[in-house]
Amino acid sequence: MKQWSGVMAWARHCVAIARDLRAPGLMLDADPDAITRCLHLPAVELNQAMFIPPEYTDRTYRVDGHPIPGGSCRSGVVVMDRLSYGDPGVLLAAPGPSLSGLAVNAVGDAEQRGRYFERFAKEPTWTFFALTEHGKGSAALELQTRLHQAGPEEYLLHGDKRYIGNGASAQIGVVFCRRAPGPFGIEAVLIDTAAPGFSGRRLPTVGLAGVRIGELAFRGVRVTPEMILGADRKPSRRGVFGVRETMLRYRPLLTAMAVGVADAVVDYVRAQRKQMSTHDRTRLDELAGRVYLARARVREVAAAVDAGQPDLPGTSSAKLTAVRLAEEATLLAVELLGATALLEHPWLAKTYRDVRAFEFMDGVGDIHRLLVFQGLLRRASVDWSGLSPGGSQ
Repeated sequence: MKQWSGVMAWARHCVAIARDLRAPGLMLDADPDAITRCLHLPAVELNQAMFIPPEYTDRTYRVDGHPIPGGSCRSGVVVMDRLSYGDPGVLLAAPGPSLSGLAVNAVGDAEQRGRYFERFAKEPTWTFFALTEHGKGSAALELQTRLHQAGPEEYLLHGDKRYIGNGASAQIGVVFCRRAPGPFGIEAVLIDTAAPGFSGRRLPTVGLAGVRIGELAFRGVRVTPEMILGADRKPSRRGVFGVRETMLRYRPLLTAMAVGVADAVVDYVRAQRKQMSTHDRTRLDELAGRVYLARARVREVAAAVDAGQPDLPGTSSAKLTAVRLAEEATLLAVELLGATALLEHPWLAKTYRDVRAFEFMDGVGDIHRLLVFQGLLRRASVDWSGLSPGGSQ
């Protein structure tokens, strides 16, 4: 009960500070670089704290005496859900470890983790997570970016990455590349964007402008052994394993963002349209109920991740549901507020565009439908195995 009261205190606090994100969100929609004027916001500070393991910081974020532990998936989904009620774009545009921090924490050695996370205590630092490639998507086993050995203790990185959040604006990031054939030939390397041979440029986007999506080029970027994450690990416990572990923890956070936005849209419609027919109010209430259930579900899958028993099909199912709810909420909002709603309500117009981006983040819907289907097949094979001639039944 004490732990639950702590979670509720975090949620209330996040809702309170999330209100300060609406205006900055609209500002970033027009000028993504304006994020540098938002670093004083408590929500931005909390967003960074969520991705830093407690052993690497002496500034634990507390609410009513309850610490919000960085590195916890369960606390992360509570924070991301409630802060996204304000604006998810500000969170994604803000400095901090984000996805690359999850990768470093998953496969980096103690020295690499310390060197990486201690950097955020010194100055605002933007990061990137470079997996996706043009024509290949995020298929880790099909990477074309390569790490060539140039000497006994030196490698050169060659290749291109595309659709990378904050890629052209970051100071440091993790790049996934191929060093050898086969699934265990994938490596994750930590790159400083000031290194010779690195370049990046932004790509135009319709929504979530603050994320500053870009494409990156690596033309002989020098890589030394200490830059290869988890080089002392077995090949099966780095590279592709790092991708899996990163997405395992990030997917619930992304799902929570979509839930928070859907909730915000429902409340926005209620505030803007005081008088509704019974039919319209029922439709809005039904959507609100589905948002409530989606929130409960994402907290369940996050708790399973923290417990070391992740439900991969369940997490994909939760992501599909949350993204669909966010899109449905904006469609219903436009219907209930009228044909000119997107012209008369700037926040709604921005949110209408922003939520469409969730479909493409962390894998498109069809990938997650396939993961859910594969999970159902595995479960069915276990359930039916006992009915086979050699089974116990």
